[in-house]
Amino acid sequence: MRCPFCGHDDTQVLETRVVDEGVTLRRRRRCSECDKRFTTYERVELQMPMVVKKDGSRVDYSRDKLLSSMHLALRKRPVSADLVEEAISRIEDKLISSAAKEVGTEKLGELVMRELKKLDKIAYIRFASVYRSFEDIDEFRDVLQEVESPRRR
Repeated sequence: MRCPFCGHDDTQVLETRVVDEGVTLRRRRRCSECDKRFTTYERVELQMPMVVKKDGSRVDYSRDKLLSSMHLALRKRPVSADLVEEAISRIEDKLISSAAKEVGTEKLGELVMRELKKLDKIAYIRFASVYRSFEDIDEFRDVLQEVESPRRR
């Protein structure tokens, strides 16, 4: 494994842990040249379905794109990176277990909203307002009422 700091190709594994319910290996490494430490993750690479956009075009599934859209909704919210990673893993598990060759952006968006609703209600509302393209205040109010706690109704 090449060191991301100095580019040296001799690194030592200091610790290995199984994470994500046995799906991923997390390794702490140390570069023998610059002595800096970093973490790598190993996971089985499975064939993810193609994403079918609203215009009918097809693009490869991108974990990074999913992560960035969730980070945008969660911006300045008190949600740890580990919880976001777990949520993305659950979304990917659902996509893989469906065994579908293609998934529509609508389905993918619904999966993201379901996870965001569990993580943070404000992030859920942010994502829903963009994803559902609210046309008026009534649509926004409907989503607010959906997540509002029962004791406040």
